[in-house]
Amino acid sequence: MVSSVEGGVVLKTLVGLGCLVQGVRCLPWMAVNFFLKDQLKLHPSTLQLLQNSSNLPMVAKPLYGLLSDAVYISGQHRIPYIAIGVFLQAVSWIAIALLPPSIISIFSVTILLLLSNLGASIVEVVNDALVAEAGKEPGSSSRNPTKSPSGELQSFVWMCGSIGGVLGNLIGGVAIDRFSSQTIFLVFGLLLVIQLLTTITVRENSLSLPVTSSSNGIRKQLSELVVVLRKPDIAYSIAWLAASYAVIPILTGTMFFYQTEHLNLDSSVVGISKVFGQVALLTWSVIYNKHLKSIPQRKLISAIQAVTAIFMVSDALFVKRIYLKFGIPDSVYVIIFSGTLEVLSLFKVLPFSVLFAQLCPQGCEGSLMAFLMSTLALANIMSGYLGVALASFLGISGKNFSWLPSGIIIQAVCTVLPLFWSSWIPGDIKLKKKD
Repeated sequence: MVSSVEGGVVLKTLVGLGCLVQGVRCLPWMAVNFFLKDQLKLHPSTLQLLQNSSNLPMVAKPLYGLLSDAVYISGQHRIPYIAIGVFLQAVSWIAIALLPPSIISIFSVTILLLLSNLGASIVEVVNDALVAEAGKEPGSSSRNPTKSPSGELQSFVWMCGSIGGVLGNLIGGVAIDRFSSQTIFLVFGLLLVIQLLTTITVRENSLSLPVTSSSNGIRKQLSELVVVLRKPDIAYSIAWLAASYAVIPILTGTMFFYQTEHLNLDSSVVGISKVFGQVALLTWSVIYNKHLKSIPQRKLISAIQAVTAIFMVSDALFVKRIYLKFGIPDSVYVIIFSGTLEVLSLFKVLPFSVLFAQLCPQGCEGSLMAFLMSTLALANIMSGYLGVALASFLGISGKNFSWLPSGIIIQAVCTVLPLFWSSWIPGDIKLKKKD
């Protein structure tokens, strides 16, 4: 019989390792950007279209959540899905690494990237479900003594993901100049093999999760999800979060080309900027867990949205080269400001994840958290497509960046828009729980 303390340790190890490896995914994805730009010679807009289109499997996260909640494999409904997701990722990255030059094409790479993101989506859904199950307030289920205070487990996995991101970007910034992109893909594929071997040694009954009834079936699970989504707090919160991303035309592909082609910044600078961003995420998770959990969600998330808009305006000043008057070199600006801006919009996901862990009824964790993240994935894809349309409308290309400042200002204005309906976010979930 596994004690609750031992179960908590095994659970933290499992989800911590999963989030750490998922954080390291930035390593091969950084290499993908250079691989597409240098080897396949893609246009900035084409690169951004491929990046966003490869995220389409993430839109189907509710399906993976429903399967995880309702369909048991060998008496387990979390661990087998993690193993399947890790296996799909390992196969896809190793396949890209070993592709002979004669068959490397946009089509073959896109298919394998879609497969990789399918596996990553499954892993993320199940990890979110595990965290939601074990991360409710003490007392919300007397059957599970391993439950940690609100936000503690979420902050822990957030930190693991951030640490993985720091390691991945730090290694990537150095490795891209020294090794081929396909070598990096192979190394990450082997890391996934190690995660797979570790995962299949864990039994679900060792995690000390709440005892649940037998599978309700997908149809009943879906009907329960629909009931949950009709709750105003949940429905309006998801709508606001999705809109806060979807209305912003992101220009990530254009900025990548601007930094690496127009400014000729070294790949190590790009890598270090992403490391700085991951350190900012890690710092944010610590600060939130220690000092900001008591702040009403609406106030905190609205402040993050406003700060994101301000940072976007600073990017316009960067492209206008105004910062040079203050003696700030390109590399310093990209590392500090661009690195922070790249992750700043993610800051609001942590308080939202805590919010939904508290609002989510037991037994629906996987499907609800999956629906939330799939909605977020769809919103990000729409944001990326809007960015491609905006760049095309303004005539921005890999050789012409004259209208890039105007595009960034439009981004900032669109970022402010969701603040006008911030009342959709619950003011304080602790007050909700007392009702």
